[in-house]
Parts: sequence; C-alpha cells; structure tokens
Amino acid sequence: MARGGAHVIVVGNEKGGSGKSTTAFHLAIFLLYAGHRVATIDVDSRQQTFTHYVRNRRATVLERGLSLPNPRHFHLPSAWGDSLKENQKAEFDVFRRAVGEVEDSVDFLIIDTPGFDTNLTRLAHSLADTLVTPVNDSLIDINVLARINPDTGMPVETSHYARLVQRARSERLAMDGESIDWILVRNRISMLGSRNARQVHTTLENIAMRFGCRLSDGIAERVIFRSLFPSGMTVFDPLDDGTGGESASVSHVSARQEYRNLVAALNLPIGDRPEMLLSA
Repeated sequence: MARGGAHVIVVGNEKGGSGKSTTAFHLAIFLLYAGHRVATIDVDSRQQTFTHYVRNRRATVLERGLSLPNPRHFHLPSAWGDSLKENQKAEFDVFRRAVGEVEDSVDFLIIDTPGFDTNLTRLAHSLADTLVTPVNDSLIDINVLARINPDTGMPVETSHYARLVQRARSERLAMDGESIDWILVRNRISMLGSRNARQVHTTLENIAMRFGCRLSDGIAERVIFRSLFPSGMTVFDPLDDGTGGESASVSHVSARQEYRNLVAALNLPIGDRPEMLLSA
C-alpha cells in the first residue's frame, strides 16, 4: 500500500478495556488543538467506541452551538461474506480507499483497532509509524504481550499480540525500509503506590527490552473519562466556556497534563514547538 505524507499512529492491543479509544481520541483532539490536520479511522466493527466518541462530539457541537475541532473520521466495517479471501480483499480495498483519501492532506492519521485479531487490525498495524499499546496496570493484562515467569518477572514466551506486532514490523521493514516505533503505555494507573504497581512496571520494562519497544507512563484511573464520553468531550476542551458548565477540576487538569506527557513521550514529528505540550 502506497504511503503519503501523513504520520500514522495506530492504537492497538488485543485486550478489551485497555483504554485504546479514549487514548486515540485524546491524541487526535490534542493534535487538532495544536494546529495539525488530523484524520481518524475506526476499524473496530463491533464496539465502534471511537466512532461513537466522534458522533457524540458532533452532536454536542450542534446542540450547544460550539466551535470545537473534530477530525475527519472513517468507520470501516468488517466484510461478512462466505469467502475469506474475498472478505480480505474487500477489506483491503476499503482500507486503502480511506487511507488514500487523506494521506496527502493531513499531518496525522490515527487508527483505533479492536481488542481482537482481524484482517483490518493487521492492515492497520503494518501501516503504523507509531504504535501505541495501552496496557492496564495489571499483571493479568500483560499476558496479551508475553507469558511471564512469576519468580523472575521475565518474559518466557511471546503471546499472540506481540507476534502480530513483530510480523507487522517485519512487513513494514520489507515494504519501505522503515521501522515501527512501538510504545507500551501504562494505563489506568492506581493513584496509590503498591507492590503490584512496582511489579507491573518492572515486568513491562523487561518486556520492552525483550521486544525492542519503549515504555511510557500513561493515564491514571479517573472517573472524568467516563463522564466526558457521552458529550464527546476531552480533557483538552475548555470546559469553563460553556462546554461543560463549570471550571476544570483538579482531576481534569491532572489528566490533561498526563496526556501532554504521553504526547511528549511518543516523539511525534510535531516540529520544534515544545510550548504546545504546555498550552494545547
């Protein structure tokens, strides 16, 4: 598949409930506020959480007469014919058309993937420049990446999702000689330090070393994200100007800074504008 000028960010993990859609949508809105052109693709045909987020935001804009940035969005359904080969061809064609419509007219293309393996998931991963994998702060959730020796915390067997990423990296390298920058993001971090949290961090460091990826602290567990979803709002929206009815809470401000820190850790091609990480 030909590549244009857009930097492709794929948010993926074969574990449901890891915060992929929330992370993808916040990255999109952050980049829009920073003045970048952004398109988004949702290849999750079942949950469609990202697509619902976009629709909720559009409805809020219309109902309240607001002016808020929104990405150009595509939702790509899975093909359900009798022929696997024909289904995969149809999905490839619709994916290629969606990417082709925006790859030369946006700065960033963000793709949200489902919590299970599909043909569209694999296509998205093979196109990634930056792969963001949110991982809940739990030893159970780490199993999607590798089976861990409980005594040493070292990975002893590669799990299915990590193998998918390894294949995508190989395909991308063969296609255009480029590598995929893979970042594991600790998500839904507990506010309280614990032995489990320290063990998770150490285990993820070992996994990152094993698979040649990077590890970044992510976003704490906060009620605010569940409360923002119905209106399609994010922590980057000015909730005190009529969009939310009240000034931003301490939780809101903290979550906003956590996402800024995450963007900084991703090392995206956003130019020599470090101030945007503080003001966006």
